[in-house]
Amino acid sequence: MAERGLEGIDETVQLTYTWIDEVAERMGSDRHHGFQALRTFLQLLRDHLQVDEAAQLAAQLPVLLRGFFYEGWDPGHDLLHERGGDEFVARFMERCPVKTIDPEKAIPAAWAVLRKHVSGGEVEDVFQSLPKGVRELLERA
Repeated sequence: MAERGLEGIDETVQLTYTWIDEVAERMGSDRHHGFQALRTFLQLLRDHLQVDEAAQLAAQLPVLLRGFFYEGWDPGHDLLHERGGDEFVARFMERCPVKTIDPEKAIPAAWAVLRKHVSGGEVEDVFQSLPKGVRELLERA
């Protein structure tokens, strides 16, 4: 049972585990791999978005995932503009700390979980903000 006044912390931890477990299940993997895949995907997605769009997406993430989303972020950075899905996959592989994660499973899994939990309008805004090649990759997910 949660300590009085700390229910919000317990709730965000449980919600974060829900997202991670759903990614892991879709990947056919464990929680650790699900977490690293989701974290890498969210941060890579963030780096393709304008500051206002990134903030709007982050507002719909569980508080704990929001922290990982913003981890290491430089809002003044130049946006990433991979021209094709292959470049997005390569950057995912480069950034993911667990090199045994298959990006062909991880990226669709993370995108599906994001679509499930974030409002349709925000998902569409994020999707339309992405370069064409990345959109084509995610459409196949």
